[in-house]
Amino acid sequence: MTKPTSTTTAAARKLWQFHGGLHLPDHKSLSCEQPIQPAVLPKRLVLPLQQHIGAPAKPIVEVGERVRKGQTIAQPDGFVSAALHAPTSGTVVAIEERAVPHPSGLTAPCIVLESDGEDRWVELQPHGNWTTLDASELRNLIREAGIVGLGGAGFPSFIKLNPGARTEIDTLILNAAECEPYITCDDRLMRERADEVIAGARIMRHALHARRVVIGIEDNKPEAHAALRDALARVDRSDIELVQVPTRYPTGGEKQLIKVLTGKEVPSQGLPIDINIVCHNVATAAAVHRAVEHGEPLISRIVTVTGRGVATPRNLEVLIGTPVDDLLRQCGGTTPTLSRLVLGGPLMGITLPHSGLPITKTGNCILALAPGEFGQHGPVRNCIRCGECARACPANLLPQQLYWHARAKDFDKVQDYNLFDCIECGCCAYVCPANLPLVQYYRYAKTAIWAQARDKKKAELARERHDFRTERQEREKAERAAKLAKKKAALEESPAADSEEAKKAAIKAAMERAKAKREAAGVEPKNTDNLTADQQRQIDEAEARRATEKKNESANERE
Repeated sequence: MTKPTSTTTAAARKLWQFHGGLHLPDHKSLSCEQPIQPAVLPKRLVLPLQQHIGAPAKPIVEVGERVRKGQTIAQPDGFVSAALHAPTSGTVVAIEERAVPHPSGLTAPCIVLESDGEDRWVELQPHGNWTTLDASELRNLIREAGIVGLGGAGFPSFIKLNPGARTEIDTLILNAAECEPYITCDDRLMRERADEVIAGARIMRHALHARRVVIGIEDNKPEAHAALRDALARVDRSDIELVQVPTRYPTGGEKQLIKVLTGKEVPSQGLPIDINIVCHNVATAAAVHRAVEHGEPLISRIVTVTGRGVATPRNLEVLIGTPVDDLLRQCGGTTPTLSRLVLGGPLMGITLPHSGLPITKTGNCILALAPGEFGQHGPVRNCIRCGECARACPANLLPQQLYWHARAKDFDKVQDYNLFDCIECGCCAYVCPANLPLVQYYRYAKTAIWAQARDKKKAELARERHDFRTERQEREKAERAAKLAKKKAALEESPAADSEEAKKAAIKAAMERAKAKREAAGVEPKNTDNLTADQQRQIDEAEARRATEKKNESANERE
């Protein structure tokens, strides 16, 4: 009897096409032929507290504290956040602002860890029999492991594994396309650790209760495809499909891969879960496997170091927080032709100002480019309205209109043209004959709109506080006025004479009570011995006055 196969080829399964896209020189042979090597243990690691979409993690260690490999050093601060763990054992030497790999070039809070060279683990808690765990328990394990999307987006993975009110997800897609030129870290991962990818896919499917799993891999990775196919055969998973798709950039975009594999389109400004689909990267799946079945948090990732500006391109397994300098040295150093360093690919990556910045969870590639090595680098000219950008846009947008409105800072208009559907793939800029930096304009507009939204939210909060304070002050004023009116009305109800007599009677009663209290206590005047003649005369005069006043009071009472 023939064993059921878990692989499907493009010829046997219907595939669709997305709008636009490009056939690009891939330059992947530079780095993909050597096996993954472990990066050298660095002396010092710099760990940004925000390596993910959402709120930065909150440190739970102090300067001077010794930690072990895998120990939690920062916890999630809010729902959309991710934990941070020590990549090796050592001492926390600083918690401070440091330069981080970010388009803004700004600094951010970081934990600086000095390695002790011993690489000692904390006690791990593996869950080999994960099928007995419910979905919530699995998601908590993944959250505690600090796993985020390793394809580049960095969204906390446990959130994408939570279907919410949906009782079942139709399809879990594993993105194995790795479509951007130069990058081969996922290719090498699938070739060497295909079993880990499949194991992670099964755990994710269990967490989502997904009906099926589809792995989409571009047809320029035959070795990786064969490794995944063999791994599937070993576990006989007929509910996991392995599908080869045509090589076309950016097939690895989440929405584009979904369209190619299923024919479905994610709604504008919507999410894949809106059409009962969840998409994860293959490296994320492998990290989920290690977190659940081995108890290992996310402390390392595979990084491609490549380009004509580095001596020996290759893939390294790198501890999070390792300086880029260390990786370049392990790859033979840079060449004299190096012109710039890029974190990520040539189209979607960001230029690094220097090589001392650390690798983060989302850093999949260090690209050392020589002058003119990829794309067009000519002078920027005026837009000639050729329309090439619109033909290349995989999101079916109008990049030219987005450019003009972003440049004019007309942020309302730019949203009318669906700016936030832009995936910043760079296809428009690559084909632009005027060499316009289109993606930079789109990123600027998005950042400005987000800033406006934050300012608006702050203004609304301040207005609410002002209104509440004004309302409280008016209420207190009204309460005081009511009390005064009540007191005034009480005074008006009783005649003034009666009120005066009542005051006198109260004073007299108080004096009598005080006198009776003194007499009952037997209090005698003090300091009456050894008086001078003058002092005795003053006392006699005072007593005579009191006697006269008392006599007059008695006479008045008789009258």
